[in-house]
Amino acid sequence: MLYRSWILLVLAFATQLGCQLVKKTVAPSNVRDWQPDQARVSYAEFDGDWATVYNIRNCHYLDDDVYVVDYYDKRFDLNGLQTVDFLVCPFIDMPDIAHTMLSFGFGTESGQHDQLALSVEIRKERGEEYAAWKGSARQYELMYVFADERDVIGVRVNHRGEDVYLYRAKATPEQVRGLFVDCLHRANKLAKEPEFYNTLTNNCTTNIVRHINRLNPGRVAFDYRILLPGHSDRLAYDLDLIERHGIFEETKRRAHINAAAKEFACQSDFSDCIRGRY
Repeated sequence: MLYRSWILLVLAFATQLGCQLVKKTVAPSNVRDWQPDQARVSYAEFDGDWATVYNIRNCHYLDDDVYVVDYYDKRFDLNGLQTVDFLVCPFIDMPDIAHTMLSFGFGTESGQHDQLALSVEIRKERGEEYAAWKGSARQYELMYVFADERDVIGVRVNHRGEDVYLYRAKATPEQVRGLFVDCLHRANKLAKEPEFYNTLTNNCTTNIVRHINRLNPGRVAFDYRILLPGHSDRLAYDLDLIERHGIFEETKRRAHINAAAKEFACQSDFSDCIRGRY
């Protein structure tokens, strides 16, 4: 009887889990019990040459999963866009795989700088952990996180022990503006029409590639290094998309920002410090 009861219990659990998985794969949603650091979606409103970005994340981390949630809204002058940086964060145990991000740089006539990072992520429900198989099984929604660099870089360097490489992209202010606006429109679309994340076809790197190709068709052709984004910086180097400092190995060495990110973790001018603009 005890054995039969255990079998029935297991079957009931499997049935319930199966129903949950089926229910989740039917349609993506923006209404779930999200993790606190992913509870709000970023979106933007445009007013001529200005864009107001809402729900910019700026969590204060005590550990990878211990943090104080904070968000803010900010108005940006699109005419002040000057630069965009490409960031690559290889996974510790699988360096062929990496998380990739963008960071947009704004300047003023007074010489001040401002950065706004974009991290395309899976959106996890409360208590949910990442699993590779789920990434291709319609188990995570996709989200565009606009964030303070101290958030998205700091947590990776100081609490996850990941390496972070920051490369200056070769782009004119007009191209940077086009890319930024295109990313904001994509964020607005996801805020209204959620999508499932997909490990191979709808992830951080493939979305960046689509933005580039939407503005400059065919600029980034299909390459295995898009599927293995731990090598995406080498692809960007080969395609002359990032500034070069000698051979690739030297360019990558100079792009490594961990030491500065640790030293200046609490600085208000964190973004200037990790770029050597002391």
